[in-house]
Order: sequence, then structure tokens, then C-alpha cells
Amino acid sequence: MIYILLIGGFLLLIKGADYFVDGASSIARALHISPLLIGLTIVAFGTSSPEGTVSIVASLEESAGVSIGNVIGSNIFNITLVVGLTAVLNPLIVKRETIRKQIPFTLVASVAFLVLISDVGLQSMSENLITRSDGIILLLFFAIFLYYLFEVARTSKEEELSEQSTDDKANSWGKNIILTVGGLAAIIFGGELVVSNAKEIAMSFGMSETMVGLTIVAVGTSLPELITSVTAAVKKESEIAVGNIVGSNIFNILLVLGTSSVISPLQVDDQVFTDALLMISLTAVLLLFSRTSYQIGKTEGIVLTIAYVSYMTFVILRNVM
Repeated sequence: MIYILLIGGFLLLIKGADYFVDGASSIARALHISPLLIGLTIVAFGTSSPEGTVSIVASLEESAGVSIGNVIGSNIFNITLVVGLTAVLNPLIVKRETIRKQIPFTLVASVAFLVLISDVGLQSMSENLITRSDGIILLLFFAIFLYYLFEVARTSKEEELSEQSTDDKANSWGKNIILTVGGLAAIIFGGELVVSNAKEIAMSFGMSETMVGLTIVAVGTSLPELITSVTAAVKKESEIAVGNIVGSNIFNILLVLGTSSVISPLQVDDQVFTDALLMISLTAVLLLFSRTSYQIGKTEGIVLTIAYVSYMTFVILRNVM
């Protein structure tokens, strides 16, 4: 029964995120908000909402391992398997703006996270914690990122997409509000199911909460990113695929962990440092791959996919030994 509830929770997270993005995007377009701003904010937030819900619920239940492991595991999953599979399906063209600003910002956010959790090494504290003060710092970084997004949207010269008739918009308002609110409710309820049942599974198998967060929970909450990016790759919309992944990773570190730690300080498992260093290294690799002819090709996609399989093998063996 636990496994059925866990799967049900994941399904609610995935479909909830899907409905939330569709409804919120339609409302934003009806309000004449720039399509660029919609893509960089609503879509990224929507695909990151499962991670956010799970980590915040885990924080409320004082399950720091699930909360932190979920974010790091999701980011590694996005950089390796999601980018890898989409690149294998169709080489991903990466814009200069993404290479110059967005991926480096992801790298800075990852390094900032590593610094903030290094209390024992840097401040000679008795334990490593993401405190409420650390959470506020992460949220301030997120505010800077949001300011950057609004500046990009403001200076963008793309025309607004508002070809629908007034009657069509009026008739769709109710539907879009229902989709948005219903999607958000599904995300919240699904997140509660995932956290509670994942913890039970961890305890029954003698697994640490951190490992559950890095593996089962991280993969489940990252499915919206995978589905969105693969669909974009099939439609040859590589900018959406790459932007979704990079944006989601920034949201995960700054908004999700920032909010979770402000709610309740998060104790950091020593094993997390290895995973955090790997996340930083893989982000640097993504930047390097992106700079080669401004695209991520099939060969690089295969390398990233193999990297994820290797990482999962390492995490499982680390837990067994």
C-alpha cells in the first residue's frame, strides 16, 4: 500500500505541475505578460514546484535529509539525464545569453550553497546547518535572479502573443483559474504523500533519508522537467529545453532550499558534501559542453547519461557499504 500511495503522490505532482503551468501561462498571456517572462518564470516555477513542495513539507516534518537530498539529486538528474536524453533525441542549441549569464548564475548559486553548508570547516562549528540566516541569503540571491529575469523581459523586443478574441479569453478565464488552483492543490497533496511514504520505505530498508531524497524522491519530482524538456526536444524547441533545466536548478537551490531553511533550519549530512561538489562539477561540465559550437550534441548527451547512471551506482553502493 505504501508503494501505491508513493506512486499516486508522484502522479499528483506530475499532473498537478502540468495543469498549474498550463493554467498560469494562459492567465499570464491573457494579461499581456511577455512570453519570454512566462517561460523564464512560470514554466520554471511550475516544473520546480514538486521539488519545492516536497522539500518544504519535509522541512516542516524535520526531515532535513529528504529536503536537501531532493534538491541536490534533482539538480544532478536535470544536468545529466534530462539534458543527456534530450540531446540524444535532438542536439540542443544553447543561446549566448544562457552561456554568458544563466548557466554561470547556476554555478554561482551552487558554490554559494556549498559555502553556506560548510559551517564546521569554515567557522569551526560543531555541526553543519543551513540556518534561517542562510535561507535568507539564498532568497536574496533569488531576488537578484528575479530582477534579472524582469530586466530581460523588459528589454526583450519580442512581440506579445495576444491573437485570441476577447470572447475566447473571457470564456477561458474560469477554466484557467480552475486548472491553476487545482494543479496547485494536487502538487501540495502529492508532495505530502511522497514525503510520508518515502520516509516509511527508507526506514523499512534501512536507507538514510538523504539517500531517499537523492534517489527516489529526486527522480520523481524531476519528472516534469524530463517530460517538458524531452517534449521540447522532439518539437526542436531546444531553447525551451535548456532554459527549463537551468531555470529549474536555480529555483531549486535558491527558492526551494531558501524557503525550507527559513521554515526550519536544516541539518546537513556529511555525505551531502560529495554530492554538492559533484553538482558543481557537473554544472561546470554543462557550461563547457554548451560552449562547444553553442550546442550540446548527441555524443555529449551520451556522456551525461552515462554520468547519471554512474552516480546512481555510486549512491547505492555508498549506502550499502
